[in-house]
Amino acid sequence: MGLTRLLSRPLTREQEPEDATQESEDQTPTPETGEPPRLATVIAFANQKGGVAKTTSTLNLAAALSEEDYRVLCVDMDPQGNLTMSQGLNPDSIDRSMFDVLVHRLPIDSVIEHKEVDLAVSSIDLAGAELALSSMIGRERALEKALAAVKENYDYILIDTPPSLGLLTINALVASDHVIVPVQCEYLSLRGLVQLENTLSMIRENLNPDVAIMGILPTMFDRRTLHAREAVEILEENFGDLVFKTRIKKTIRYAEAPVKGTSVLKYDPTGKAADAYRDLAKEVLNGAKARQHA
Repeated sequence: MGLTRLLSRPLTREQEPEDATQESEDQTPTPETGEPPRLATVIAFANQKGGVAKTTSTLNLAAALSEEDYRVLCVDMDPQGNLTMSQGLNPDSIDRSMFDVLVHRLPIDSVIEHKEVDLAVSSIDLAGAELALSSMIGRERALEKALAAVKENYDYILIDTPPSLGLLTINALVASDHVIVPVQCEYLSLRGLVQLENTLSMIRENLNPDVAIMGILPTMFDRRTLHAREAVEILEENFGDLVFKTRIKKTIRYAEAPVKGTSVLKYDPTGKAADAYRDLAKEVLNGAKARQHA
């Protein structure tokens, strides 16, 4: 099966929704400057297939943006808590987590840990959030409402999502401006783009008309294998400049860094693994500048 008909082209990184200008004009000016408050850009990392480096990419892009003096908040929306563990925290010993934020409406700043990057932590309790939210009115907007209180405090908010398209992921997509899709360089991972785009289409139609794919990130790339090279070629043939130029290559450094409770940029700051996410940060920032001047 080819990928030509898998999904319609989402917005490219150089485009923006037609009402983006109007949205910025509608912001209330701050009394100090007379200009609208600068709100964080919210980016979700989503792919319902597990093991595609969503957590790795969330943390390391956050660390790379922090190196450039941007204020970054990571939000762990995965009940497995891998992002939380990657910053040296034990999800099993956390008293208050994103579960309490989503279900009990606890202010999100009460679950933010100030580590290498600011992190709204997860715990195993989050596994029960979908059931607890299912009977609530506005359940798809629980995260969006929680983030509203802290968006002025950050330049970027990066959300790590679970490997599913359930209510937790839907909350992340409804709260986001953009989506980065990490895709392992193999055929079965490419097919997951179909279900994700179907979900995004539903969300654009009913909940968040402006959410769009910022870019597709090829991960676990091994140039030595023909299959990986062909997978990237298929992505580029179908999605063109929507595919990030950065390739996240296979290396043990990405597995070693979380053991030390750090990003790979702190664990091995001069290595190629760290440089890959610095390159990704440049692409994200350049795309943001293009949208501002569009």
